[in-house]
Amino acid sequence: MINSQDIKNGVCIRMDGRLYFVIEFLHVKPGKGNTIMRVKFKDVVDGRVLERRFNIGEKLEDVRVERRPYQFLYKEGDDYIFMNQETYEQIPIAHDLITGVDFLKEGFICDVVSDASTDTVLFAELPTKVELAIAYTEPGLKGDTATNTLKPAKLETGAEIRVPLFINEGEIIRVDTRDGSYCERVR
Repeated sequence: MINSQDIKNGVCIRMDGRLYFVIEFLHVKPGKGNTIMRVKFKDVVDGRVLERRFNIGEKLEDVRVERRPYQFLYKEGDDYIFMNQETYEQIPIAHDLITGVDFLKEGFICDVVSDASTDTVLFAELPTKVELAIAYTEPGLKGDTATNTLKPAKLETGAEIRVPLFINEGEIIRVDTRDGSYCERVR
């Protein structure tokens, strides 16, 4: 159990039978009345954001979570098979539990977050930026770099993103896995 005043960003709480991560908290002392904690939670399963208020001293059930590096090996049906970097144990993780799954390539190292008490996988998270090759895009025209125009491109993982006109097929680019946006060209 954890007191409401001990809440910090990243803490995992179990409320109403569901798991939530704290993404934002604020200690509020109104002019009248008791001090309260205003907390924003993110649901582990579906990603919904929830805002709640707690009185100081209120007890909440905290969940101990562990982050471990796992390497993506291959896809088997709807599951993705990951290997623990320390024990070489292989585990399947469902498609909907992986953030940024469209940019997942064999050999990538991901953080797998699991509940330490039950050892169940909560979700897997790719690094925020990954380097991928362009599998197909229309060729850019010489002198077309003055404007900030974007064109569609297909990555080696099969995902489609929008890239600047000067990017050509076969080049390596850095992609933000949170929103699928182009970051920069890798030389």
